Amino acid sequence: MFNLRRENTSIIAKWWRNVDKQILFLFIFLFLLGLFFSFSSTSSVIGEKMNKETYFFFIKHFIFASISLFLLIFISIQNKKRVVKLITPLFVISIILLLLVPLIGIEVKGSKRWIQFIFLPRFQPVELTKPLFVLFAAKLIILNVNTNIYNRYLYSFFSLFIIVILLINQPDLGQSLLLISSWIIMIFASGFNMVFLTFLVFLVVSLISLIIYFFPTKFGYILFRIQTFLDPKTGDNFQAQKALDAIKQGGLTGQGMGEGILKDKVPEAHTDYIIAVVSEEFGALFVLFIVIIFLFLTFRIVNKVLIEKNEFLKLSLIGLISLLIIQVFIHIGVNVRLLPTTGMTLPFLSYGGSSLIGSAIISGIILNFTRKDFLRDLNNE
Repeated sequence: MFNLRRENTSIIAKWWRNVDKQILFLFIFLFLLGLFFSFSSTSSVIGEKMNKETYFFFIKHFIFASISLFLLIFISIQNKKRVVKLITPLFVISIILLLLVPLIGIEVKGSKRWIQFIFLPRFQPVELTKPLFVLFAAKLIILNVNTNIYNRYLYSFFSLFIIVILLINQPDLGQSLLLISSWIIMIFASGFNMVFLTFLVFLVVSLISLIIYFFPTKFGYILFRIQTFLDPKTGDNFQAQKALDAIKQGGLTGQGMGEGILKDKVPEAHTDYIIAVVSEEFGALFVLFIVIIFLFLTFRIVNKVLIEKNEFLKLSLIGLISLLIIQVFIHIGVNVRLLPTTGMTLPFLSYGGSSLIGSAIISGIILNFTRKDFLRDLNNE
């Protein structure tokens, strides 16, 4: 018992010595910021709308945030051999879960994106698939040295295509575009031939466009959203317009904590429009502060990439941070009506168990891959 306790203490002490504390504290701060916004701005109103106790949703958010922080630490503390070995089997499991969504998935507001098992709350399998796809693609491109280089890229493309088809079927165009964007950034960072990369991007966009065109009953909503975005008079822009109005009302310094009205008027204010709620109550300067945190986080990780020699780690870290930062800017773009509505949450800050768990998985892997001992051991192999 004593030796086991001392061994566990030794593992934690070793992790603490080697983990990048700036990145760790930034992740923790973002989770705490999400809790603060849930407590101060959204949970009580949402609770009243759904006939729940005043802080029912804050308590749920707190539980999910606590689980997420534990998961973040748990993933970041794992040894590198176990992490690399588990990439392929976990990726296959995530694909199986995506395949189960059309069969046993739960439909919410016209989209079937969630599944639920008896012993677990409902969750979105895509939140598990996203980081695992990045690691699997990096592994295909870099680690399979005996395979022709163009075949490696094609294998990663086909794995992406399978995921995108499954996501569009849910339908979930936002997550599809996020994965495609991250994959393109990874391919570009790997030094791939730009002509062939352009061809692949054109191929992906063309295939998706053809699917949407030939199945208008299933995917017509995508064209409708784009049409509504380009010409607001053609459709219902109530939520998007109210979000933009709230941002304008907030100005630079905001209306004051709890004084915003967007959360009373828009059903998804606590998820899809959380940045508009924050801007209305705390002002554009506070939103700028949040953006700066994400940019500094990206800058810190990119600096690690620039000095890193291991190509697998480089591509993995670039893909993982691109998942976060692209999602941030898609969310903000939708809130300020620079982009069509996508239903994209803001990492760490939006309410939702799947979103928080997904952010924790990405964060935990980033912390694991930026550990000093992980980098040293992998580079020595």
